[in-house]
Amino acid sequence: MKEKKPAQIEEVQNIKELIYQVVQKYKDRIAFQIKLTPVGQKENVTYRSISYQELLEDVNALGTSLYQMGLKDTRIAISGRNQYGWVVAHLSNLLGGMLSIPLDKDLQVEELENSLIRSKAKVFFFDEKHEEKIKMIQERNQTEVEHFICLTEKEGYLNLPSLIQQGKQFLKQGKKEFLEHEVDSYGMSILLFTSGTTSKSKAVMLSQYGIAMNIYDMLLVEHFYEDDVNIAFLPYHHIFGSTCMLVMLAAGVKTVFPDGLRYIQANLKEYGVSVFVGVPVLVDKMYKTIEKEIERQGKTKLIAVATKISNFLLHFKIDIRRKIFRQILDALGGKIRFVISGGAPLDKRIAQKFTEFGIEMVQGYGLTETSPVLVAEDREHHKYGSIGIPLKHVTLEIADPDEKGVGEIRVKGPNVMLGYYENEEATKEVLRDGWFYTGDLAYRDPDGLIFITGRKKDMIVLKNGKKVFPEELEILINRISGVEESMVFGMPEADDPNDIKVSCKVVYQENEIKEKYGDISEEEIHQKIWEEIKKINQTLPPYKYIKGLIVTKEPLIKTTTNKVKRMEEMKLILK
Repeated sequence: MKEKKPAQIEEVQNIKELIYQVVQKYKDRIAFQIKLTPVGQKENVTYRSISYQELLEDVNALGTSLYQMGLKDTRIAISGRNQYGWVVAHLSNLLGGMLSIPLDKDLQVEELENSLIRSKAKVFFFDEKHEEKIKMIQERNQTEVEHFICLTEKEGYLNLPSLIQQGKQFLKQGKKEFLEHEVDSYGMSILLFTSGTTSKSKAVMLSQYGIAMNIYDMLLVEHFYEDDVNIAFLPYHHIFGSTCMLVMLAAGVKTVFPDGLRYIQANLKEYGVSVFVGVPVLVDKMYKTIEKEIERQGKTKLIAVATKISNFLLHFKIDIRRKIFRQILDALGGKIRFVISGGAPLDKRIAQKFTEFGIEMVQGYGLTETSPVLVAEDREHHKYGSIGIPLKHVTLEIADPDEKGVGEIRVKGPNVMLGYYENEEATKEVLRDGWFYTGDLAYRDPDGLIFITGRKKDMIVLKNGKKVFPEELEILINRISGVEESMVFGMPEADDPNDIKVSCKVVYQENEIKEKYGDISEEEIHQKIWEEIKKINQTLPPYKYIKGLIVTKEPLIKTTTNKVKRMEEMKLILK
């Protein structure tokens, strides 16, 4: 059988060139499929399919309306759940030279207002679900926002659908200024606030050229096909989500929108999803769904035997994985073939299991400041636990490596940010001598693959000089049955603050603990988990032993991209 040819694009300078190129190639193909019926309704479900050509027409119409409102060269913020209107608003900004400012939909009203003030936004596209926040911001009148525009039809507000219709009329009248706008490929085009692991998030300035080159590089190494269906779980306000949205468009892929985390299994089946890009917490949930189904059916031993047989046959290039594990794949909709994980370290055991079941699984690595991807696995460069090799246009070095080869990742490339907005001091801290210093520690193996060990600022340095990386211990702790999540930290000893005790805070899953042990007290839960941690200690060198344990059922404090706010957690712990 002839292998399908993966999607590729020509090198482009900006997003406008990219969109026009892909529309020319895929104009009649479906870009987005939208569910029109309410979430949870199972009868008479209806959908709307939007072609690549229709997408471009909507983008040009909206942009033309904004130009006619005198909003050329202005700053436009967008906040809301992943939806078609968000895509149209963002692309309209990029194609028309307006500064696009994606904002986290889950920000509290004070943080949202502060972001609008700091970014000097004049227009704010918002989600109808956040009307109360909008009213409060309007009443306070502290921002420079002149137009609040709802992403869907909403009484009492300007709205995106009506602006699209108006724009189509303007275009018929020959208003072509938006269509003819020449994009500045190298200037600030997107202003993105980091996920805020510190009290005041930094604002990252990105260029269209950097993002366009990142998309080109990703399509060189990852395989997407014309019949793929992608589900947009990564939030678009995050650079990983918005760049992946553009990657899917560049590949001619159809994108659908999820109904929410609780509907993930149903949505995968409903849309025949074949491609999934997510953070490890989502990938982990997917795997636990499979694991529980295997246990429920009493097939743990059978699957283990089948895996050994399948792996043996793979040595002879005989691949029967998707046949013998069909029931497992059916639990994920039956069509899933490719999963990309990024944003945090993924448990290599889970990566291995997905691969053994016949799902191609790769990890990538990057930051908001790098548009975002720097390093990725592909079919030729793949090892469990690795993040792969640098992309084509990325130059990467391990700076100041120690005796084990571990040092800070520093990079050069077109996708590196222009700097932090109105924060020269913070910019100089990370951009030095032409290099961007990531703050992440890693090493290269003899084959050139890169392995992340942890964040430089999170590394625990013991009194004897030994280094402990919390992430590698957290992966082991999170495997314990009944553990939802964990955070490893260094606890100063009471009698000697310079001496650090490796400790962890564990969030347990109440229902799972009850299912396994029955009704037991928190003290007994502590003891059960401690017994498991002692087993982990037996697999570690003594200096890495976990010596302290806190258990709770309260979730860890996290950013909206599911990163633990370690500093805030430490304040709670030290209290």
